[in-house]
Parts: sequence; C-alpha cells; structure tokens
Amino acid sequence: MYTITFKFEQKGLEPVTLTNIEDDQSILEVALKNNIDLHHNCGGVCACSTCHLYLEQGEDFVEELSDKEEDFIDRAISPRLNSRLGCQCVLLEGSGNIMVTLPDQTQFLGE
Repeated sequence: MYTITFKFEQKGLEPVTLTNIEDDQSILEVALKNNIDLHHNCGGVCACSTCHLYLEQGEDFVEELSDKEEDFIDRAISPRLNSRLGCQCVLLEGSGNIMVTLPDQTQFLGE
C-alpha cells in the first residue's frame, strides 16, 4: 500500500495526504478517485500534457518514463527534470511514500 501526498502550486489549496492506496493504478486515477482535480483532456492515454505533475519523491515506485511520455512533457507548461504525466505514473507492486506537486492548472485553463 502507498501513501501519496499531493501538494499544489495553486494558491489557497492545502496539501492532501492519502493512505492505503493500492498499486496498479495511475496517480491520475488516484487523484480523480479522491476528488483531487487533475485535468486530463485525453482521458489518461498519454496523448496530451494536461495531467502534468512534478514527482518530488517516489520515482522508484512508478513505471519508468517512456519516450512517448517524454515527448508530451516537452509540451507541458514549465516542465522540470522531475516532470511526469499523472496518467503514466502507474504504481508498481509494493509500498512506499510518494509526493507530487500539481502545477497551477489555471495557467492553461484561462481561469
């Protein structure tokens, strides 16, 4: 089981820590199941960059970065070395602590 902490760059949002998260699901799926707003225009099939996040801790607990994912990260707003797509960060079998930061999504949504 995993513990995942979601931090937010958007002002006014406090970090959320989820415990007892089962493996074999993506960080995007975990976010959506727990009412954490992580946009996903393509429906989570690695065809856009809207579920872009920063993987701060726990990179060994998710599937490795693929070439296709890397191509879409290059299109994201403010990519960093630890950028990933939430739909591609599938939790591997096991347990551990993961920390992600969600970029301020209002930057590309016109809110």
